[in-house]
Order: sequence, then structure tokens, then C-alpha cells
Amino acid sequence: MNRQEVLKRISVRPDICFGKPCIKGHRIWVSLILDFLASGWSFEDIHANYPGLEDADIRACIAYGAEMSRERVVDIGGSVLADQT
Repeated sequence: MNRQEVLKRISVRPDICFGKPCIKGHRIWVSLILDFLASGWSFEDIHANYPGLEDADIRACIAYGAEMSRERVVDIGGSVLADQT
């Protein structure tokens, strides 16, 4: 999914969802969808709970998360080097 396709499906507006990235036309945070996927939910599980979403919306959340990981690093409590000693 290219950047333009993601931008068509993800919205970041201060007046919607407290400015958090969400799926356009829905008040569903990108982070919520990513949390579901990280917990093992399938696309089908997400559709069962959020029937208005399309596969492209879920893929846009993944692409947005990937883009954000290129821009910043989140400290998860330790480094690889520290774990090897």
C-alpha cells in the first residue's frame, strides 16, 4: 500500500478521537487495530467485531504503523546488547 492509499484511509484531526490516527469515516484508532493484530486477531476477527471496516482499512493501519516506526523509536525497556551479557 503506497503512501497516498494510506492517507485516503487514515485521518489525524484534532477534533476527532483527540487527534489520534483513526480510520476515516470511523472513530476507530489505528492503534486499536494494531493491538488486535498483535494479539493474534485475524482480519476476519476484526470484521466480525467491526463489520464496517474493509481489508484495505486494516492494511492502511499496518502501513501507518510501519511508517511511524521509521520515524521514531519507542523505548521498550532494555536493549539487545544488555540482554546478551
